[in-house]
Amino acid sequence: MTGKAGSILIVDDNKSILTALKLLLGNYFNRVVTLPAPTALVSTLRSEKFDVVLLDMNFSAGINNGNEGLYWLSEVKKESPASQVVLFTAYADIDLAVKAIKKGAVDFVVKPWDNSKLIATLQAAYNLSISKQEVKQLREIKREFRSEASMFWGDSEAMRTLRQMIEKVAPTDATILIAGENGTGKDMLAREIHALSARRDESLVSVDMGALTETLFESELFGHVKGAFTDARSDRAGKFEVASGGTLFLDEIGNLPYHLQSKLLSVIQSRTVTRVGSNTPVPVDIRLICATNRNLPEMVASGSFREDLFYRINTIHVTLPPLRDRPEDILPLAERFLSQYAARYGKNITAIDRTAAEKLGAYPWYGNIRELQHAVEKAVILCEGERLQAADFVLAQRDETVMPGGVTTLEEMESSLIRRAMDQHKGNLSQVAVQLGITRQTLYNKIKKYNL
Repeated sequence: MTGKAGSILIVDDNKSILTALKLLLGNYFNRVVTLPAPTALVSTLRSEKFDVVLLDMNFSAGINNGNEGLYWLSEVKKESPASQVVLFTAYADIDLAVKAIKKGAVDFVVKPWDNSKLIATLQAAYNLSISKQEVKQLREIKREFRSEASMFWGDSEAMRTLRQMIEKVAPTDATILIAGENGTGKDMLAREIHALSARRDESLVSVDMGALTETLFESELFGHVKGAFTDARSDRAGKFEVASGGTLFLDEIGNLPYHLQSKLLSVIQSRTVTRVGSNTPVPVDIRLICATNRNLPEMVASGSFREDLFYRINTIHVTLPPLRDRPEDILPLAERFLSQYAARYGKNITAIDRTAAEKLGAYPWYGNIRELQHAVEKAVILCEGERLQAADFVLAQRDETVMPGGVTTLEEMESSLIRRAMDQHKGNLSQVAVQLGITRQTLYNKIKKYNL
């Protein structure tokens, strides 16, 4: 938060405190509203939404157990769930702070307050509010595509068994590890689990661990405070804080370097994060889902993945089968993508020709659902009739790098080279990158490019 931004509502029965805070916080918030009693709190929130609410814990004379504050906290969360609540009390009661945070408060300030600490706390609450609003807006934008991005279960026995398992565990808060090859839809399954959970109305925050650079690991996941490093111009909530109340999805967790695994384990165990540059732990309430395309038990045995972290993220283990192991799902999936892309590109294409369907069924789909999706999209673009023909599907030759006529493309050669290195090292991307002489991030980008 740089300069004045956002709005704050202050509720306290001490008028001198209200006056002092209005003067102080007027330098940091665009709008500061004060209430001398909580009786008008709900009606105020109905007429105006606030980014932050600073709420006193005690209002009745002689009562200092904080129960009033907890009651009014619950009322704020009912009426204005997006408002971030910081509690204000003259009594440094840690147990009460924990109770309040479990009920939805983001922090706790003790009177008499230190101005700089109070401002930092409220700014952090504001930044968290903005981060959550941004996630909500992205969710709203994606809502129109929800039908095309929803989970496709198919008719195979393996997927029926998986669906039964997911319907049992999704409503719980159990930590889930999703295993499966690239392109099998692990991120889609994570969204389905979140949609079936009690946290469905809160955010699902996804983090691609394979694309996260080591230098940004702590800042991205745990957040940072202003001045923690050169580009830290303001306090910023990390993914754990933004996901609090909802679900955190850590994709490709097997790519996390060993020396960073202990930091992740510590946060998962304590359910608190400490922002870079700060010494104050912040409690977080998340449901954790992880995914990997690698064999984590083998990595544990070889010493490249921490055993204690593996057991923490592996409460429930599910595996998405590759598309080649459920051929009965290939054509229904292709028809689903056909409907999606025909609408997107304004094409009057209604079906897949029998010879094209046979071609799709005979193809091994090493890139799984993602490869099939891209193949159908290209076919829709190329198609000139009302049915997709076999010739509309330009499928890679997996066992050859030579095209008809002996022509070899650089992309085919590169794709084949990467695939062979991945097979040789059994999916260990660090070893593959070393063998190929490229960075792991470059390798990861190429794997996505070629749907490997």
